[in-house]
Amino acid sequence: MKGANPLKPAERLKIPRQHPAEQSPEERRGNFLEVCLGIDEAAALLEASRCLECKDPVCVKGCPVAIDIRGFVDLLLQRDYVGAVNKIREANYLPGICGRVCPQESQCEQLCVLGKKYTPLAIGKLERFAADYERQHNLFVDPPLPEQREEKVAIVGSGPSGLTCAAELAKLGYRVTVFEALHAPGGVLRYGIPEFRLPRDILDLEIDRVRSLGVEIVTNFVVGRTATIDELMGEWDFKAVYLATGAGTPYFMGIPGESLVGVYSANEFLSRVNLMKAYRFPEYDTPVRIGRQVAVIGGGNTAMDAVRTALRLGADDAYLIYRRSRDEMPARVEEIIHAEEEGVQFMLLTTPTRVLGDSNNWVCGIECQRMELGEPDASGRRRPIPVPGSEFVVPVQTVVLAIGQMPNPIIQSTTPGLKTSSWGTVVTGEDQATSRPGVFAGGDLARGGATVILAMRDGKLAAVSIDQYLRA
Repeated sequence: MKGANPLKPAERLKIPRQHPAEQSPEERRGNFLEVCLGIDEAAALLEASRCLECKDPVCVKGCPVAIDIRGFVDLLLQRDYVGAVNKIREANYLPGICGRVCPQESQCEQLCVLGKKYTPLAIGKLERFAADYERQHNLFVDPPLPEQREEKVAIVGSGPSGLTCAAELAKLGYRVTVFEALHAPGGVLRYGIPEFRLPRDILDLEIDRVRSLGVEIVTNFVVGRTATIDELMGEWDFKAVYLATGAGTPYFMGIPGESLVGVYSANEFLSRVNLMKAYRFPEYDTPVRIGRQVAVIGGGNTAMDAVRTALRLGADDAYLIYRRSRDEMPARVEEIIHAEEEGVQFMLLTTPTRVLGDSNNWVCGIECQRMELGEPDASGRRRPIPVPGSEFVVPVQTVVLAIGQMPNPIIQSTTPGLKTSSWGTVVTGEDQATSRPGVFAGGDLARGGATVILAMRDGKLAAVSIDQYLRA
């Protein structure tokens, strides 16, 4: 198809990638306001004009939910911003969220043809612009809904996977109810990701967009306790169930001192701050106590969120302790850069060996050991090997462990015949179907800890499979 870009390819290559405005590091480390402020209309149009309009847009192959990237960029160039965000919604019903938290640099942008010799198209920033423009100008229109079907579908968990599955099923006409254990919907989007990356008004608005499809969301409902899967599919008359409860049970290292006062899992630490508003004490009565020196263990996005949160809570020194080098860090590059700019002290090729406590069992330090990289392990990253005799102690009063998490076992233990792995995840086929007929699962519950967009991919695929199952 012929695109809307009037520039010749050679002219497009001369345009530099457009970068968003941001709060300064000095300012933002003292607040929980959004760090990245996005790009404005002029910059969005200039960035969109860099697109080479490939006949075979390979960028789409890098998107887990297969957004028509060229299609929405073309609509941006036509200044049809509502058309652009609705084009995104055809594949992804949470554009304002994904435009902020998706790792585009390792997915769609990594495959962008521009990136072979130049910088790739800023696809994530363009997605965010389209969603923000619609919100800022109040242009959202409730979508037309198909004739409602008789079948009811239950979604367990209101995180990215559950919300996506709910939206896709509602668009097909199913009566969908989402059951959420916490007092507010959003799952990991609410309790795990800080407001400086994903403001709560954006999250709430995106959830309202899902509700506008006719989806009902019931909070304070623990499936496996309030009602079991068997009860939902029996007396509650749900014809199919999608399990998307995530992975909220933290891993610990098993080193001495982990039970000392002042040691947190990242899950608890971030939940207290993000969900219970600990940073707004005494307005909210859920404080979280940290010392002047804080150590966060891990190298992923959760670790980055935790260590940057520690700075905002008033830590003088926030250390990120990671056993590999910077190149092996699984966190987004943007988040690593933001952490460095804000003053996080990276202690790389370092692993904790024990947490030290004082006479009152409060954390007073952490003993670490230097590491060196050996041959690659099963993950493809070089295996860290301890350096003998390299132990040293760092004085800290708070330790946060961000080394991964596994699913909560409530549903697995109360659902007979539901096959699980040795890791506690629910086993599914490629269609997200479990060993129980009519029961599907996805996101971190099936994968273990993964990204928001991969969880959404599972929810989208599950909706297709549930539709096929119910029609059959």
